[in-house]
Amino acid sequence: MKQTIYVFSNGELKRNNNTIYFDSEANKKYMPVENIGEMLIFGEVTIGKRLLEFVSKNEILLHFFNYYGYYVGTFYPREHYNSGHVILKQSEFYLDPSKRLALARKFVSGAMNNIMKVLSYYNSRGKELKSFIQGIEELGPKISEATDIETLMSYEGNARNYYYKAFNEIIDSELFRYTERTRRPPETMLDALISFGNTLLYTTILSEIYKTHLDPRIGYLHSTNFRSFTLNLDVAEIFKPIIVDRTIFSLLNKNVLKSGDFLKELNGVYLNEKGKKIFVQEYQNKLETTITHKGLGREVSYRTLLRLELYKIEKHIMNDNEYHPYEAGW
Repeated sequence: MKQTIYVFSNGELKRNNNTIYFDSEANKKYMPVENIGEMLIFGEVTIGKRLLEFVSKNEILLHFFNYYGYYVGTFYPREHYNSGHVILKQSEFYLDPSKRLALARKFVSGAMNNIMKVLSYYNSRGKELKSFIQGIEELGPKISEATDIETLMSYEGNARNYYYKAFNEIIDSELFRYTERTRRPPETMLDALISFGNTLLYTTILSEIYKTHLDPRIGYLHSTNFRSFTLNLDVAEIFKPIIVDRTIFSLLNKNVLKSGDFLKELNGVYLNEKGKKIFVQEYQNKLETTITHKGLGREVSYRTLLRLELYKIEKHIMNDNEYHPYEAGW
């Protein structure tokens, strides 16, 4: 299995024969190109055309983040699996309001099902979450009856608000309290974790889309516009509760992350380098965790689940099989 490489130091990435060479003041490292699937670059890194040609030839995605952990952009090599026919079918589903709404509803229902799974899991372990579960259940019919994307997203936002309020019952720390969701900048340490985790998931799914026939620029719940990629945002809604949020709960309830792992700048709160490394390690462990896939009858990792979800979406738009979003089995 190809690796995900995280670069936090400042330095220069170069090609050296058949390896990628990272040169920094503190570290010099050779990385065999055949072992790399993607690189997430958080440090100030210099890259030349020769390296870009090399990673493109070897189908390696480069995801860039700024000092505060905000996603900047992706070097997305020439699509080698892209199919004109699939792109036309993706466009057809986007341009047909009924087809687009039906698919968008599936992303929201998948997200809600996994949110309920998370809440039920912790409720069965002594957390008092019945009122939050009830509030989301009452929104269920409204979500299924929404007649346009904007209304659908508003109901989904209301449901997530109930869900985020439940974090105060799930997380055993007074340091990490939920008040309201804030972004750009996140105003609390908990918001910083949610934003950073979601960003990691967006890039992971983008890397998985690259290995399919799908075009990441055509989403359904999130409007296709001047934003570069939207399909990854759609699919992320389904997996945020079971990948990102479970990662956050694990780190905080084990007291792994502390206030010293954050910094306050520009009227916001962000993970510092140490905090990012801690989060990334737990997130990577989550992606590599295996579960039994009922349909396949074998163990698969969470990262593999993401790819399988994309294959299901592709089959749906090709009219091969009705798409049913993944629902956690625990």
